[in-house]
Amino acid sequence: MRGLERLLRPRSIAVIGGGAWCAQVIAQSEKMGFDGAIWPVHPKAALVAGHGAFPSLDDLPEAPDAVFIGVNRHTTVDVVAQLSQMGAGGAVCFASGFAEARAEDSGAHDLQDRLVAAAGDMPILGPNCYGFINALDGALLWPDQHGCMPVSKGVAILTQSSNIAINLTMQQRALPVAYVVTCGNMGQTSQAEIAMALLDDPRVTAIGLHIEGFGALRHWEALAANAHARGVPLIALKVGASDQAQQATVSHTASLAGSDAGAQALLDRLGIARLRALPDFLETLKLLHAYGPLGGTRLASISCSGGEASLIADMSLETPLTFPSLDEVQSTRLRAALGPMVALSNPLDYNTYIWRDAKAMAQAWAGMTGDHIDMTLSIVDYPATDATDWTCATDAALNVRRETGRPFGVVATLPELMPPDVADQLMAGGVIPFFGLREALAAIAAAGPARAPHDLPLCLPGTGAARETLGEDAAKAALSAYGLACPARASGPATDAQAMSQALTAPLATKGLGLAHKTEAGAVVLGLDHADIAEAATRIGTPEILIEEMVTDGIAELLIGVTRDPAHGFVLTLGAGGVLTELLRDSTSLLLPVAEGDIQSALDTLAIAPVLRGYRGKPAADRNAIIRAVLAIQAYVLAHQGTLSEVEVNPLICTPTRAVAVDALIRLAEEP
Repeated sequence: MRGLERLLRPRSIAVIGGGAWCAQVIAQSEKMGFDGAIWPVHPKAALVAGHGAFPSLDDLPEAPDAVFIGVNRHTTVDVVAQLSQMGAGGAVCFASGFAEARAEDSGAHDLQDRLVAAAGDMPILGPNCYGFINALDGALLWPDQHGCMPVSKGVAILTQSSNIAINLTMQQRALPVAYVVTCGNMGQTSQAEIAMALLDDPRVTAIGLHIEGFGALRHWEALAANAHARGVPLIALKVGASDQAQQATVSHTASLAGSDAGAQALLDRLGIARLRALPDFLETLKLLHAYGPLGGTRLASISCSGGEASLIADMSLETPLTFPSLDEVQSTRLRAALGPMVALSNPLDYNTYIWRDAKAMAQAWAGMTGDHIDMTLSIVDYPATDATDWTCATDAALNVRRETGRPFGVVATLPELMPPDVADQLMAGGVIPFFGLREALAAIAAAGPARAPHDLPLCLPGTGAARETLGEDAAKAALSAYGLACPARASGPATDAQAMSQALTAPLATKGLGLAHKTEAGAVVLGLDHADIAEAATRIGTPEILIEEMVTDGIAELLIGVTRDPAHGFVLTLGAGGVLTELLRDSTSLLLPVAEGDIQSALDTLAIAPVLRGYRGKPAADRNAIIRAVLAIQAYVLAHQGTLSEVEVNPLICTPTRAVAVDALIRLAEEP
């Protein structure tokens, strides 16, 4: 990993260029209270933003720690080369027109390659990025306004979009932001490398990553492992989609998994919680900053309205959050605080009998907490007109946190009903001010128990174009060599069908070879006796046919598919199989390699899982046989990872004693 500490925590800053952007960098550094040296560099101007300018880099007192390069893209390459030679700590390359512009400028990608070569071992951010803000030390290379304030500790936010970064700095949700770093094109330094450098700062409490694309997968594995070891939570807002669906178009797996399956599987494998919206992202960081990962997803909710109690209960239905029933200790404490007029439950409507009595409110709210509750929420909507009468709620919440030490939050049903000054007061007292009920639930779900990243390194695919699809018989032969169970079968010219069938036991299935989707083409005939084979072969009409013994004791049909996703690895999809695969859309995805426990857990997430376990008196499928089938397919993939595009078995017929692949497809790729 490239050393970024000197760049991100500098004692001296150089600003190259004389435009408004460069002047803004200097002004923002002074505003944040940066107490190191600031050295403008300009060949003609005597002053830049009130600071004496140096005519050239050679005139600086020493090599600067951090440099903002605010000149055109071609000059940027020359400046980076000079900075690298003089031993500078690192640079922000502000100029655009590099790889992001390759559609408009055929030379843009080559220019970015030249920039990276010029940098050598010196780290650079970008090109095409705004730089960074270090609100811990008041150090920043940032050419625009921002909303960060000096903090003693806080979260780090890394984005691939400078505009989103600006917007996030403007949050007024009582979230202390320690670092904001924009990554731009990541021509040299990956987002994971930057995050890894921030792990070295003990003042960083959590890291939020806005991700457009991963790249450098080994860097992400290292980041996840180090963050978990250090107890620093990572969360992600992943946007965009991979080209997986375009890479694999001949199988059911591609349409079932979808283009985002690889990204989700990678985040799951790394143990990084995923958020879908910026407000949820910020609320989760706030919660992790204050408490770290929660012990679980068990909630208690208290409000003075039955409508709010019903609302939070209903909104939680689509989340993993639960509301445990009140135990005896909670019921006793609540009854003592509220008297006999309130019906006790979780969520609890405590009515308004004790409103304005902060001590009684704290006693009641504390009664909802407990060792078996991971987060207690009090729903309070502060009016935008006059919130004077709501001071009691703020005081009560602070008292609960002080007296119980348990995780406690005050949540406004609408974000605008949580005043920023109240949020600051609550946060200072260890109470989480949640801006919006939906956002609060998303944050609590994402901040559940820390998940360790997978300990097996990802299997990285080759990059050659898909070139050949093996027929069903050849695919089964290849997979059988790695332990996949397939039916007894025979293949050959359709004119020899009768003779080929004699060694097989009826009932039989006859299939035409050379077709990607045989069922749709009417090229599959089932339930045949030996006497029916010749006529069925003629009806199918393909020159070559496959005859095989049918599996008659099946309990369920599964799909096992592996597709090559260049951005994330090999995506393993497990799901309900058969001809209704796309209609059922019951699937889950993992990245290879997987262990037996991964397969067990994945199978349990499927809607078809009860059928596999034995449903309504029916026998259970042989779970171990299913796992062996998945591992056999994985073994084939790992042995051919450089020249494989996709594998699919659909259906895998699961019986009480075995799991048999009755159809298979393999798509090969060119050598890398």
